[in-house]
Amino acid sequence: MKEAIRQAKKAWKIEEVPIGCVIVYQGKIIGRGYNRRTTDKNPLAHAEISAIKKASKVMGDWRLEECTLYVTLEPCQMCSGAIVQARIPRVVVGCMNPKAGCAGSILNLLQVEAFNHQAELTTGILEEECSQMMKSFFKELRKKQKMKKKEQESANMPEENP
Repeated sequence: MKEAIRQAKKAWKIEEVPIGCVIVYQGKIIGRGYNRRTTDKNPLAHAEISAIKKASKVMGDWRLEECTLYVTLEPCQMCSGAIVQARIPRVVVGCMNPKAGCAGSILNLLQVEAFNHQAELTTGILEEECSQMMKSFFKELRKKQKMKKKEQESANMPEENP
């Protein structure tokens, strides 16, 4: 999870929501990813998708059946679906996502019995660190947006005549 947090910090550095992911096979990291959705102007550029692509390339297969995925924030529906499709058997989550999480918060797509694959799920690993990173990022973002709004308002104010 520490490496997933390092990946999330890379996202933060480029002003992306700080989500990081790593995929481990036999004790070695074979895929890393961090959120790049805004940077790449691509709704698919989530940390998990990037890590799955890289791990699949390393493994030479789309099936990641002996891997563990570590992610700082509970996966969304797209990423949960990709995890199921990649046949990843174990998922470790830092903090939950009550607004968009699909590994237990809103839905649990990782463990739907009707699907041909379910993943073992562990949550709350380095939860405080992962959660605090998200809170700090959004606090900083709101502050920047507020400053930008004030700058725009002052630039649009008519000048007074002396």
